[in-house]
Amino acid sequence: MTTTIPTPPTPDTPLLSLPMGAVLLAQFFSALGDNALLITAIALVKAEGRADWIPLLQAAFVIPFIFLAPFVGALADAFPKGRVMLVANCLKLAAAGSLAAGAHPLLCYGLAGVGAAAYSPAKYGILSQLFGPEKLVKANGMLEGSTIVAILLGVLAGGWLADHSLGHAFAGVIGAYALAAAINLLIPRLPPEHPLARFAPGVLVAEFFVSVTTLWRNRDARFSLMGTSLFWGTGSTLRLALFAWVPVALGILDNQTPANLMGVVSIGIVIGAGLAGALVRLETVNRALLGGVLLGPLVVALAWQETMVPAAVLLAAVGLAGGFFVVPLNALLQERGHESVGAGHALAVQNLWENLAMLSFVGLYALAEGLPVVGVITGFGGLVLAGVGLLAWSRMR
Repeated sequence: MTTTIPTPPTPDTPLLSLPMGAVLLAQFFSALGDNALLITAIALVKAEGRADWIPLLQAAFVIPFIFLAPFVGALADAFPKGRVMLVANCLKLAAAGSLAAGAHPLLCYGLAGVGAAAYSPAKYGILSQLFGPEKLVKANGMLEGSTIVAILLGVLAGGWLADHSLGHAFAGVIGAYALAAAINLLIPRLPPEHPLARFAPGVLVAEFFVSVTTLWRNRDARFSLMGTSLFWGTGSTLRLALFAWVPVALGILDNQTPANLMGVVSIGIVIGAGLAGALVRLETVNRALLGGVLLGPLVVALAWQETMVPAAVLLAAVGLAGGFFVVPLNALLQERGHESVGAGHALAVQNLWENLAMLSFVGLYALAEGLPVVGVITGFGGLVLAGVGLLAWSRMR
């Protein structure tokens, strides 16, 4: 069982403070490692003649999010969140080192998924302990901005290094995770939100499903869960599809070009997150739907491009729309979770839904292997448009 200790947010904490700086830097290097590791792992399986493993890599990464969801949120709320982030980064570091040493790529990438599953509820949940509702969207925008800059640099560096030397690519990934772990030690030891009297897996599973039910019954939390799941399902599939689409549509066969295009999406997300922080507050969160509605048509338009510049512009627009859509929804869930089941529990529930969506979307993409990639991406964009349309109709009704 758990004992709840209220940890009210501190609305007077400046956004530009030492605790927030440590969170941002730790997240930057952790996300840098995550994305460089993805590109390096893709390059590794391609070099081994197993390009068909690329969707399986994504599946290996997201499956831990689903099966560990009942536990990672509780652990994030039961311990100081900065220390949880430290342990999670050490798991990622071990995964990268094992992959570099020649261990099975799917097993290693799955271990990285375990670390990421533990890291996520802690990194977002800590924001609701540092800031009150009026600063939460801006704090999320800053964290998302740090993440996206790291994604941009991670995919660019990972693509370039993987095309030149897998050894150097692995060294860069390991160095990024080591820096993230060191910076985690600078995050203040905030009090746990829900200390555990004892670790009882059965009790944690039961409590997790109580959290799922509680959040799903809340109109705002349900809106956030559905919206962010749709966004991440879209993003995870699109970045895999780029590796198949670029050779067909643009006639370019290297690893760096699709990685660079993923970086363009990241730039767009940074801009969209900044716009969301400036234009959207929790009480006006429905404005975020504008970004969501644009995602599907932009993906459909991308599918039919045959030159680099229009493709890059459309991918930047996809990122901008996505950032404007997802950042306010993250803040909304953190606030509703902090008010009810605890921010860590809420983020673990979010991870469950998001990764079920990612696994489903990637599974559909894998089933479409062998079909013309332009048609697959067109159909995918139509699916996204239908999903966001239903979400917007449900919310406005």
